[in-house]
Amino acid sequence: MKNDIAYNNVDFIPGGPAYPERWEEEARAWREREAAVGRARLNHAYGPAERQKMDVFHPAGRAEGLVVFVHGGYWLRFHRHFWSHFSEGLTHRGWAVAMPSYTLAPEARISDITREIARAVEVAAALVPGPMRLTGHSAGGHLMSRMLCQDVVLESGTRARLERAVPISPVGDLRPLLDTSMNEGLQLDEAEAEAESPVLHPAPDVPVTVWVGADERPVFLDQARWLAEAWGAEHRIAPGRHHFDVIDELREAGSPLVNAILS
Repeated sequence: MKNDIAYNNVDFIPGGPAYPERWEEEARAWREREAAVGRARLNHAYGPAERQKMDVFHPAGRAEGLVVFVHGGYWLRFHRHFWSHFSEGLTHRGWAVAMPSYTLAPEARISDITREIARAVEVAAALVPGPMRLTGHSAGGHLMSRMLCQDVVLESGTRARLERAVPISPVGDLRPLLDTSMNEGLQLDEAEAEAESPVLHPAPDVPVTVWVGADERPVFLDQARWLAEAWGAEHRIAPGRHHFDVIDELREAGSPLVNAILS
């Protein structure tokens, strides 16, 4: 498939295969620590399926509002339990962070996953009052961006609370994935690829900052630019960051990425 190498991240990042194991261990330690002090609400169901659960991490005091973070993995892999520690910078700034899992392809199509995340956003909104921000990484950046599209049904009260969105290294145009081996699992056809591509939807009313690492694969730099141009959004390129460490700033309360989400 002609686009396989373009969308391959792990083989082009030094030590790439070691990242998931490290993420999982650091996330487990964070969950245990936050649960021990009563700042973690774990395994909260937002639907009946096994993976339709979320963890919500709370700040030390009353939350200023809610950030929903959607994880990546090309809609085919990973789980919320790899990312818990990336709530650290946001909770230290006084915001609660909801992190949902979702049914993976091929058990679910991407359009199904989009609807799952919409439901997760609604349930999370009921748990934490106040303003809301959305963010997500890679495929999660795609899913978060889809929440801003008018064909995705969110309750009017929830949509009114959305103040800002920051897709991180998002896949904004799914059409190139039709010519990848991963599409054996995704089962995208041309119609779904078009319908699920945020770049083909009108720009949302919510302010958007598209974030990407300067050292990412060229196609992810393109994807970020395509979405920013389609939506007239702010476009930020983080120097020295690749596709895996671009989210590291989420652990730093004063980082440019956390500032962008909470600005």
